[in-house]
Amino acid sequence: MSDQTVRGTYKWRWVILGVMLAAEIMDLLDSTIVNVAGPDLESSLGASALGLQWVIGGYALTLGAGLILGGRLGDRFGRRLMFLVGLAGFTVASLLCAIAPTIEVLIIVRLVQGLAGAMLLPQGLGLLRENFSGKELAKVFGVFGPVLGLGGILGPLIGGGLIEADLFGLGWRAVFLVNVPIGVASLIIAWRILPHRTGDKTVGVDVVGTAIIVAASALLVLPLNFGQEEGWPLWTWLSIAAGLLGFVLFAWQQRAASARGRTPLVVPGIFSRPAYTLGLAGIALFFSALIGTQLILTLFLQIGQGFTAGEAGLGNLPVALGTAVGGAISGAFLAEKLGRAVLQIGALVQILGAALLWVELGASGTFSIWQIVPGIAIAGVGSGLVIAALFSIILAAVRDDEIGSASGVLTAVQSLASSIGVAVFGSAFFSAITSGSPADAFRTTLLIQACFLVVFLALTFLFPKKGREDEFADTSDATSDTNAPV
Repeated sequence: MSDQTVRGTYKWRWVILGVMLAAEIMDLLDSTIVNVAGPDLESSLGASALGLQWVIGGYALTLGAGLILGGRLGDRFGRRLMFLVGLAGFTVASLLCAIAPTIEVLIIVRLVQGLAGAMLLPQGLGLLRENFSGKELAKVFGVFGPVLGLGGILGPLIGGGLIEADLFGLGWRAVFLVNVPIGVASLIIAWRILPHRTGDKTVGVDVVGTAIIVAASALLVLPLNFGQEEGWPLWTWLSIAAGLLGFVLFAWQQRAASARGRTPLVVPGIFSRPAYTLGLAGIALFFSALIGTQLILTLFLQIGQGFTAGEAGLGNLPVALGTAVGGAISGAFLAEKLGRAVLQIGALVQILGAALLWVELGASGTFSIWQIVPGIAIAGVGSGLVIAALFSIILAAVRDDEIGSASGVLTAVQSLASSIGVAVFGSAFFSAITSGSPADAFRTTLLIQACFLVVFLALTFLFPKKGREDEFADTSDATSDTNAPV
């Protein structure tokens, strides 16, 4: 390939978008695809309930704990290098998961897979931000956001389909094996086309800050993933409190490191930008509600209605289609024309979908999946409307020299929010189902979803009225590159 650029912009930038999306989807699928594999893991490996929790929660644990460090390593060693290392590690770990002989081996490899994801994910947003600017960047995130939302929702659908098909007798192993060809293809393409921008070796890695944030994340994620199974004993609440205190300590330590002239793990300036900080709060609320409700839909269909893994996966199809439609509409024109108003419309549409689903679940008679399709489809449209605009609004306010920190923090908040959603909604569902029907338990969680969305809706009025263009980027520096792919 030649080192020629086109009109001052890196000519392979749209291929980079495709590779980034493939890598992000691999992670999102792996975060949710295992949710429907529980019965097969029990029968195949003799996994206990605690073992299943570790398979799902262990991945979230190492992923959430390492994301901010992953973003900083991209600043120091270059996002191309860290992306390739993370993608290779993730692909190899996926293969090892697929051939794991025991539940103990599977748990260990899942921990490694989460760590590889933590090195991989922050680089994607940074690479896009480096190679796109202005209106092109807005278009990129108009595509990027909905695909991320759709990728997470499609996890149970694809996982259930693979388990149900039992290709070559692989059963649950196909859930992990599907990542291998995607990962290998993405790795080859990324090696060829990612621009050779070196990292900044003057950027230090704050060892103390790293230790604090890893410990704080672990202390928070661990009880969120295992508290429900253990019945929320005292240690879970103490761990959550310690995790929250750890984040406060981390913020203080980062400011102190910056004041002493040292390089902090997170660039303090990113939190001085209202669009970014408010966006993080919005992401926490939005994804907690989205992932939590998605989990309850799957639990309701499998536990409450006796659906198989494949049938439960298909039950998520209306949500996925709705999200795709909402994201396409928002990304194509609504987000650019309406700014923050599209977030408000999306939240209201989601609340409308939840209200309709609440009514549908109260209907008497024999349950049919078609009974709840309108409610979950409308909620999906609202999700897509929000996701397409949310990422663009947050990252529009971030400078080029802050993108590593900003990407790591953003992805970490999204990951932690997903764990919070699973814990809150899962606990509410299992608590309610002991004294009522599965439908009543589902309706209880819909009230929680509505509360989350109302707070999110109120928060959007503090966002900028319009998504700002890439005002901080130097186009000639951010989008051109004379280094050819190898």
